[in-house]
Amino acid sequence: MEISLFDRINQLDTDSVSVDRKDLLKPIKEYLILKTQQKVIPQLNFICTHNSRRSQLSQVWANVVADFYGYNVNCFSGGTEITACNERTIASFERMGFTLLNPGGENPHYELSYHENKTPIVLFSKIYNDFPNPKNNFAAVMTCSHADKNCPFIPGSDKRIALPYEDPKAADDTPKEAETYDERSLQIAAEMKYVFCDLLG
Repeated sequence: MEISLFDRINQLDTDSVSVDRKDLLKPIKEYLILKTQQKVIPQLNFICTHNSRRSQLSQVWANVVADFYGYNVNCFSGGTEITACNERTIASFERMGFTLLNPGGENPHYELSYHENKTPIVLFSKIYNDFPNPKNNFAAVMTCSHADKNCPFIPGSDKRIALPYEDPKAADDTPKEAETYDERSLQIAAEMKYVFCDLLG
């Protein structure tokens, strides 16, 4: 039996987040708490090289989990190059319980829905400072070591946070493709739950 998206969030185990990963996530929590104290809506821009897999997964889960816990945050993603949101990433979102509209085209602007009363999240590959991403007053969360190394300065960011994930691309076109993408998706979801679940006390 398929479970609902919010049931899936309830089932995520934050105890699965290792101590090392919690250390990497700590600056995000601190940034969110600081912005809340300043009465400013925090902005998180998740960045990897192609804005195709890890940054898209991070943007979506941060957005949805924050909403689940009633926390107001603006989430974005971008890359250092434009490609497309990978079709395997999209397939994993569908397996997680999201509904997606694919308009087609070379770099499709997928509309991802997670609740009938919520505005869909639009996913497409873009440079990290392309519209609709913020030009300033955001935390740049580097989700891949390549982008972190090759893009040492993110203009306009007021904090830079390294949060690298293993690239599920390594399993492309193998029998473990779907399993690997879903593992990465659920890892990111659990880590975003760890970040947001107790921010409002």
